[in-house]
Formats: sequence, C-alpha cells, structure tokens
Amino acid sequence: MDKNALVLLAAGFEEVEAITPIDYLRRAGIKVCTASIGESLAVNGSHDIQLKADISLHDLLKGGKLKASLWDAVIVPGGLPGADNLAVSKETEDFLLEMAGAGKWVCAICASPARVLSPLGLLKGKKFTCFPGEEEKVSSPSSASPGAQWKNERVVVDGNLVTSQGAGTAGEFACAIVEKLAGAGEGKKLASRVLML
Repeated sequence: MDKNALVLLAAGFEEVEAITPIDYLRRAGIKVCTASIGESLAVNGSHDIQLKADISLHDLLKGGKLKASLWDAVIVPGGLPGADNLAVSKETEDFLLEMAGAGKWVCAICASPARVLSPLGLLKGKKFTCFPGEEEKVSSPSSASPGAQWKNERVVVDGNLVTSQGAGTAGEFACAIVEKLAGAGEGKKLASRVLML
C-alpha cells in the first residue's frame, strides 16, 4: 500500500532539513508532496536556496486534499524564520492538529518541535528533542505542552511523534520516518545504501 507524506515549506526553512527527508523518503518508495505555506510555489530557504513546491497548502485545502485520511505523515522542517512562519499559519495549525488526532505521524526537526508543535499542545506528556536551547520555550510555565520531556538525543520517537535536533541529524530523522512508514528495517537499509552506516 502506498504511503504519502506531506512536507511543509515556509519562507526561511532550513534547506537540509527539508530536502533530506524529501530525497530519502522518495528513495524508499514513499510518495512525497511539498506544500508551500504562502501563495507562491517558489519558497526561499534560510540560506537563499529556492525550492519550488508541488502545490500550496491553500490549494490542497481548497481541493479537499488537506485531510488526515489522505496522508500518513507530515514533516515540518525547522530553520528561522521558517519555523515561526509555520507557527502563524492557521492552515498548518489545523492540519497538524488533525494529523495528530488521527494518530498519523507528525515529524518535526530543529526549532519546529518547540516553535510549531509545542504551542499546539502536541508535545504534552511526550518525549521529544529539538535544537538545543529551543527546549526552554517548551519548559516555560506558560507552555501549552506540560509534561513534555526534552531528550538531548539526535532523534526521538514517542507515540506518533518523530523529532530531531537539526541539519546535522536530518539523515537520521529521515531514516526514522522511513522506518515508520515503510516497515521495520527499511530505515536501516536506506541508511546503509546512502553510506550513513
């Protein structure tokens, strides 16, 4: 059965954290769609590398295709101001909450666990990781994710949540997602094929 993943792209995204999962998941036979948060399909990364998204999030919504039932995973790259731009997108917020509520895989890296997922309460009672220092936003008294436990690990999986620390862990992050979508051992096979192991 085909697996489908949606990668969200907002201006200022961290390029390695977006491109690595796109590439690795496609190598594993997973269908990946990229969606821009803004009106333009051309999205500039935080290091001035431009990606052309497959579709805008708005058009997915308008076409009735922004439903958790149609996706197996959503991937949220980090980077600044990319993570902050995602955090203020109502369409992103609604979709992430629906995906989490449906038990689908919610995957975020770098600043995005703290800046995008935590304000939605998606880290509540969960073990997670993020770019070191960003966890302070989650542990504040006003946090919407009480009981979240930061782990200083490269990738953390808890329930239907996959989080990772940053650009240097993007390969491991992508392989962990492959493992969950393509089956046990598939992430390790891919890691071996791309010489990560």
